[in-house]
Amino acid sequence: MSPLEGIKKRFKNAKIIHTMGYSSGPSVYDEVIPTKLNQDSLYVKAIKIAKKADVVLFIGGLNKNHLQDCEGDDREIFQLPYQQEKLINGMYEVNKNIGFLLLTGNAVEMSWLPKTKGVLQTWYLGSMAGEAIAQIISGDKNPSGKLPFSFPKKLKDNAAHFYGETSYPGVNMTQHYKEDILVGYRWFDTKKIAPQYAFGYGLSYTNFKFSDIKTDKNVYSLTDKITVHCTVTNNGNRQGAEVIQVYIGKLNSDVKRASKELKGFKKVFLKSYKKETAKIEINVSDLAFYNEKISDWAVEKGTYSIYVGNASDSISETIKVTIK
Repeated sequence: MSPLEGIKKRFKNAKIIHTMGYSSGPSVYDEVIPTKLNQDSLYVKAIKIAKKADVVLFIGGLNKNHLQDCEGDDREIFQLPYQQEKLINGMYEVNKNIGFLLLTGNAVEMSWLPKTKGVLQTWYLGSMAGEAIAQIISGDKNPSGKLPFSFPKKLKDNAAHFYGETSYPGVNMTQHYKEDILVGYRWFDTKKIAPQYAFGYGLSYTNFKFSDIKTDKNVYSLTDKITVHCTVTNNGNRQGAEVIQVYIGKLNSDVKRASKELKGFKKVFLKSYKKETAKIEINVSDLAFYNEKISDWAVEKGTYSIYVGNASDSISETIKVTIK
């Protein structure tokens, strides 16, 4: 079911007008086939439709065409393809009430973000995509998903692209992985690069608050478990779910490390205006790193910081503990 079909099914009593705003051409493997449709004509019609609407829901993003979210080759641009940003700008001139249903399997550049009232990252949801999307935009379901990776603001904010073409796409069929262990959110956090949206980020139609965050002890041995307690309160009038995320980082480490790494998490489901205290257990042994000097895993003793929040860049409490 397409997004349009799902929206029509859910909003049977609404007047839904729609049109194709751009065309990507046919989807084939290892080849780009230009569209036979006139892009300018599609653009003009879409602007006319947007001008008439009370609410514009723009369905766009990437697809499975060659050089998009495809097998066999990488994307060539970080921006939205097929002149979609031009279309957003044009619709914004005639209608400021724009919501974006973003269909992608990866991040895109979002300079157009201020011209939208909201973005729903839908991914590729399969045969019932339209119904799932309609349940979220109607409010029938309360979203609680979290990003599995950070969305950068610009391509060079990514670790591989930061180091130039010797890192990506490589020179003479050779790539050097200069980011080392700082992959994904570890790179953004350690290098203090603000992403567009951080690892673990995700909004809800209700509001949650973390409080009374604490550990069961201040000092642990190598065989202990660290238990983190956190009270989550749903301060909104909708039932929903929030994810407690526990990151841990070693202060003044003897080896190169990320500033913090996700070591535990728990999803808490709450009715409106209810609260619950959850606990997350982490084995001290899970703090081990691979020690090249002994060719084995080892836990570095000393002071660690425990960061508790709902995204890698949204930390509610930091607690210091000692491993002896």
